Amino acid sequence: MAKCLDLSFIFFVLYVFTAAIAMARNLEEESSGDTEFVKASCEITTYPDICFRSLSSYASEIKKRPRQLAETALAVSMARAKTAKTYVSEMADYNGITKRQHGAVLDCVEEMGDTVDRLSKSLKELKHLEEGESGQDFWFCLSNVRTWTSAALTDETTCFDGFGGKAMDGELKTLIRAHIVRVAQETSNALALINDFASKH
Repeated sequence: MAKCLDLSFIFFVLYVFTAAIAMARNLEEESSGDTEFVKASCEITTYPDICFRSLSSYASEIKKRPRQLAETALAVSMARAKTAKTYVSEMADYNGITKRQHGAVLDCVEEMGDTVDRLSKSLKELKHLEEGESGQDFWFCLSNVRTWTSAALTDETTCFDGFGGKAMDGELKTLIRAHIVRVAQETSNALALINDFASKH
């Protein structure tokens, strides 16, 4: 009797072990498929490498859903815009800043504030849309998302335009440019993914 129990236990352990391996393989394949979806989707953006680096870590949450991908891209862009706004506002106290540079920094802070606001509106509006949904309300909401995201991209460009001209050249301009350009790249990618989502309806 004891030997039967021992064999039963061994078979049970082997069954659990085999099932665990199979489950792990399925999860790994699913995760790999989700990551490939993100990578393939990013290829249609202007900055595919940045897109993939920014979004690949969210692949398991996105799960091959175009709307979720666009939503995540917007959230990443908004987070980066908030960071950039804080960074630029701190540059108002930059050592040796000129009056003209100071004015450009303050204008840029305002533009980045508008960027954050518009991306936030886009994100909220996009959350109301469902995969596969279509109709008048759908296209109205999607139009709002596109408009606000495009306006945010314009704000980012306007921010940096304030530092135009040789008189504004220098470390301050270089530091601010690095942050604003990255926000603009992320926003451009988000807009491309929004348009891709729209094309599937």
